[in-house]
Order: sequence, then C-alpha cells, then structure tokens
Amino acid sequence: MTVSHHHTVTSTSRATLALLFGALLLAGCSTTATEPQRPMANIEIHEAVGFTIIEEVHVSDADRLRYDEALRYLRDGSLERGIAILEEVAAAAPLVTAPRIDLGIAYHRQGNLEAAEANLKQALELNANHPVAHNELGIVYRKSGRFAEAKQSYEAAIAVYPGYHHARRNLAILCDLYLADLDCALSQYEAYMATVPADAEASMWIADLRNRMGN
Repeated sequence: MTVSHHHTVTSTSRATLALLFGALLLAGCSTTATEPQRPMANIEIHEAVGFTIIEEVHVSDADRLRYDEALRYLRDGSLERGIAILEEVAAAAPLVTAPRIDLGIAYHRQGNLEAAEANLKQALELNANHPVAHNELGIVYRKSGRFAEAKQSYEAAIAVYPGYHHARRNLAILCDLYLADLDCALSQYEAYMATVPADAEASMWIADLRNRMGN
C-alpha cells in the first residue's frame, strides 16, 4: 500500500514556521503481518502547490484512524493527548515518517526540544530527503542555539525542494538575525520573495537589510 504526505506551501511568520498539523496525510488499509522493511520513498514536486512524499508501507485501518484522531487533538490544542496517541501510532507503524514528523512538531510546540529533535531525526533515518523534517529540525536547532546545524538543515530542505519558501524564509532570518551573514540573508530573502511576492513584511525586511548593507 501507499502512504502519501502532501505538503502545500503557505506563508509563515518571521519567527518560526507555522505549526501545520495535518499537512502529513496518512492513508491506510488492512494488511496481514509482514516482516518490516524500510519504505521506498519518493518525492513528487508540484511547483504550484508544493510536494508529495510517497512511501510504500503497511498501515492498518486502526492505525490510520488513530492518527487522524491524534491530529484532531493537536488542532484543538490538546497537545498531551495528541502526543500520546501519536506515540502509539509511531510504535505500531515504525516505518512511516508522518507520525514522527508530527511528533517533532508537537513536542516543539510543547517546548520539549529534545524530544522534538529525536523524532525528527528518526523521520530522517527513514527518509533522508524529507524537506519538512529537515525544515522542522532546523527550527529546533535554531531554538537550541545551534545555528550552524540549523543552516545545514534549512539548506538540506531547499536542496530537495528549491521552491520550499518556508525553508527559504527561515534560512534568511537565521542568516540575518543569528549569523550576521547579510549576503546570505539578502539572497535568501530575494529567493523567498520570488515565490511569495505579496509578503509586504518581508519586503520591509529586505529594504532594511539593504540599508544596513549600504545598498
């Protein structure tokens, strides 16, 4: 069977990426027990709307329903309950990245950066080219003060999907406010604006940055 994670790109705040629970969609079907194998992952790029990650794995209907239930709790702000259910789903479906990424986002929102990092790294062990996992891990690294690692994570997300403007914006902010690398910041802001030209706030940041650079 196929598990697909569809990510639609949207604009975010300057400080962090919006916590978009439900961006990872888990589809399931009843299966017989089989020997676990690493999923075959593939990324499909859709420039107008984002990208889709496809993994060939076995997921039961019960696990899919529990996953949907966990996302409802997270959307409602019931982090503790949502996390508890996601942990159960992740244990029952250990080869699926979606619950691990959502756990990373949920733990990050809860303030548990150590658990967030651990789950996002587990997702990347399953799919080393998952842009969402790289971007979210970059945010965790930035909040942990590990700026060089954050930069590497954002760049890894962009390498997979150059149109991923969440990661572009996060990288621009990192270079601007935390690394004092103004050339990096300007290039990333401009690349971001090429994708999201209506972001008036980012336009002001670019003007301010150029002023500081003497341009």
